Amino acid sequence: MKHISSGPLSRRNFLQVGALTLGGLGAAGIVPWKLHASEPGTPETSVILIWLPGGPPHMEMYDMKPDAPAEYRGDFRPVRTNVPGIDVCEHLPMHTRVADKFTVIRSIAHTFADHGGGHKRFLTGRDPAQPTGFVNDHPMVGSMAYKVRGQRQGGVPNYIVGADGGRDGIDVFSFGSAYLGPSVHPFTVAGDPADPSFQVRNLRSIHTEERLTERLHLLDRLNTAENTSDPRGTMGAMDTYRQRALGMLTTDEARRAFDLSLEPMHVRERYGMHRYGQRALLARRLVEAGASFVTMVMENPSFTRGGFPADATYNWDSHAVNCHIFNDSLFRFPMYDRAVTALIEDLYARGLDRRVMLIVTGEFGRTPRITYYEGRPGRDHWPAAMSLIVSGGGMRMGQVIGATNARGEYPTQRRMTPNDLWATMFHHLGIDHEHTSFIDHTGRPMPILPYGTPIAELL
Repeated sequence: MKHISSGPLSRRNFLQVGALTLGGLGAAGIVPWKLHASEPGTPETSVILIWLPGGPPHMEMYDMKPDAPAEYRGDFRPVRTNVPGIDVCEHLPMHTRVADKFTVIRSIAHTFADHGGGHKRFLTGRDPAQPTGFVNDHPMVGSMAYKVRGQRQGGVPNYIVGADGGRDGIDVFSFGSAYLGPSVHPFTVAGDPADPSFQVRNLRSIHTEERLTERLHLLDRLNTAENTSDPRGTMGAMDTYRQRALGMLTTDEARRAFDLSLEPMHVRERYGMHRYGQRALLARRLVEAGASFVTMVMENPSFTRGGFPADATYNWDSHAVNCHIFNDSLFRFPMYDRAVTALIEDLYARGLDRRVMLIVTGEFGRTPRITYYEGRPGRDHWPAAMSLIVSGGGMRMGQVIGATNARGEYPTQRRMTPNDLWATMFHHLGIDHEHTSFIDHTGRPMPILPYGTPIAELL
């Protein structure tokens, strides 16, 4: 446990230390046996999670097997990067210039092959009760971090999710908070941020004192509502949402953080004027403004009001019945390549690389052996092996961790689970995952993670 200085405490320090008293445990729903306190003057750490639902194809991106039989290796070839020993797909050329600023992990695996089960397993750190469906038994890691850290006073929300319109429901991607209750749901931003008409719902500045006074009076009246029984935390959630709203009504900080028009056009174009690019740029703006956990979902790769090629699909679910995996990748990869590398470069250029940890992943990989539907190639779900990248967080970059066998079927070196990734993330956030628990619906303390070890090669 880090030394706690006797100097001035930040709000986060105060909450963490104060929660250790017995009087704070029941009210917070947390049993924080150990929490790391930030050293004085240390900026708040944060996380950006780029979520690729459907399952990105590891054999086409970060774990290519050029010497495997044709039915495994596929159509693409690896190319060298600026770090000897790190190869990526030839259709990710911008990755080759920033490999010294990210690390590839090739050996994470689990056992849930359904999208729902895979989402729940990966995002909560626990085996779900049901292998299908997207409603969580346990909270998503973003809600856990939010529960421990709490909400900043004023400014941007501390936990934010960006997704396509109509895809922003809390259970679409197993982002639910389970027994932590709706008060730690993310602030959701739906729509295409590359669209000139894009707006963040319910986020407008207050231009007159009279209008602000009216809204504050309304909040006061809502706060006097009877709260004699609240088994699901609904009233507590309403109070949390009101506090978020009040913070955004009384400051211009949030409105500016969400306003991409404030960015120079050359920066926006470097990220790409499409959903992927502008969502990645928005993530950078939000953590820079103080958000603690930002998830951006990258599904639809098309340009604003654009369509798909006939053999591409909406998300990363590249079954042969859904798409031609190689043609879909040729459509999707350039936008992904530009968005992710621009974000990595920007975090480093702006001095955010120690404070912000970037994670780019989906729920599982794809079958190493190619399958076909009416002559069209694709790959199916494969949780037994997957690849992901991390960047920043003050960690060691420019390396490959783990390896799979010659056909990309399963890990042969440094086998890990999603829990090891989340243990690393909680370490970055200063949350002692081994000694912090939450109270579930039955009153039992549930540890943040049942197991998992920070990845030593990164630290």
